[in-house]
Amino acid sequence: MTITLNWLFWLVGIVLLIVGGMILLDREHPRRLTAGGFWILYALIFLIGDYLSAEVVGVLVLAMAVIAGFGGVTAGTPKVLSLEARLASAKRLGNKIFVPALIIPAVTVVLTLAASHLVVGKTPLVDPKNVTLIGFGIGCVIALAIACVITRDSVGQSMQEARRLVDALSWAAVLPQMLGMLGLVFSDAGVGKAVAHVTTSYIDMDMRFVAVAVYCIGMALFTVIMGNGFAAFPVMAGGVGVPVLVGVFHVNPAMMAAIGMFSGYCGTLMTPMAANFNIVPAALLELPDKNAVIRVQVPTGLGILAANIVLLNVFGF
Repeated sequence: MTITLNWLFWLVGIVLLIVGGMILLDREHPRRLTAGGFWILYALIFLIGDYLSAEVVGVLVLAMAVIAGFGGVTAGTPKVLSLEARLASAKRLGNKIFVPALIIPAVTVVLTLAASHLVVGKTPLVDPKNVTLIGFGIGCVIALAIACVITRDSVGQSMQEARRLVDALSWAAVLPQMLGMLGLVFSDAGVGKAVAHVTTSYIDMDMRFVAVAVYCIGMALFTVIMGNGFAAFPVMAGGVGVPVLVGVFHVNPAMMAAIGMFSGYCGTLMTPMAANFNIVPAALLELPDKNAVIRVQVPTGLGILAANIVLLNVFGF
């Protein structure tokens, strides 16, 4: 039996279903019916999305948008351990608390590198097309088990914490997936071709450095607009990356994709559209300026973007 990406989707769906149920049963939650229903609808997309028509999934997504748009997804007051208990646990655990966090990337890397050898007969144990994501999911499960052992706590408490974080993130937790789909919509609508027309008409793309700069800066700008590098990538790859960098200058496609996404992440650092990444942390930390995180990150984003342009020019060809 091969472990596929669907297993990870089902795991996420189960967690969301439990979180939605916990919110739904919390009579002290100010919006328990709408907030709980929001996460349950999201869970259903992960759990049974393959068995639903595209139209039905679209209706579920629109229902989620209506709930969120009318303020139906608000934070409650989940039950957490007392401050004294948390301080005592932190003192007892010390730096061991970082072990589960380090386990996740370690397992992901090991499984990614070893996937080609994990074969029984002629059947791979892990789907080779999605080995990194599957490794990440397996790493999370292993990290959870180790965290329970280290903290001497239960999976139930971890679900309480998951509910607390989901409540705090609110609808912004859904943004990465939604914006990723927006990128595909833009690509199908021909935005990439429009970008290609504009850039080639008004910018001299005969110089390799200029073409690379347009690609990397465009990735950052579209990410600023759409809030997600995954949404920007189909647009810039279809408009500049593939036809110009690959077709004309013969760039290494893998490096073009990797540095392009990294450039997109530079835009993530500088936009309020990446609410789950920039606005939510400011709210969680109760900062008086909701854009404080962005202000601090702008110099870093611009510096890395400039470095990416140089890296792709030097090593991509």
